[in-house]
Amino acid sequence: MASLREQLEKILKDLKAVGDIEASAIVSRDGLLIAADISQNVNAEAFAAMTATMLGAAETATSELGKGIPDRVIVEGKEGKIIATGAGPKALLVVMTNPRANLGLILLEMGKASEKIKDLLG
Repeated sequence: MASLREQLEKILKDLKAVGDIEASAIVSRDGLLIAADISQNVNAEAFAAMTATMLGAAETATSELGKGIPDRVIVEGKEGKIIATGAGPKALLVVMTNPRANLGLILLEMGKASEKIKDLLG
């Protein structure tokens, strides 16, 4: 049987197979890297910390405004998108896409992957 780390890495590899995903990571809610499928030119630990901070700030803002907790945060720029979503109480799933990514398909697959991560991490 595969180790927990191998199972999490497989989820990220399967997600990348959807297409247009340049990097992905499973991050603890406090910004620590759990698993990643990221190229060498991206600092995985910094990516993990920054995206956890981004989602945390969004959660604080929407909660303070009485709008509840957001399902996801999407940052769009000319060079691509960063999408962060919860994956249970302990983790986040974050992806970085190219600019022409099919957002609907990626969000659908991220939802499935998040459930798998949630089941594995409890």
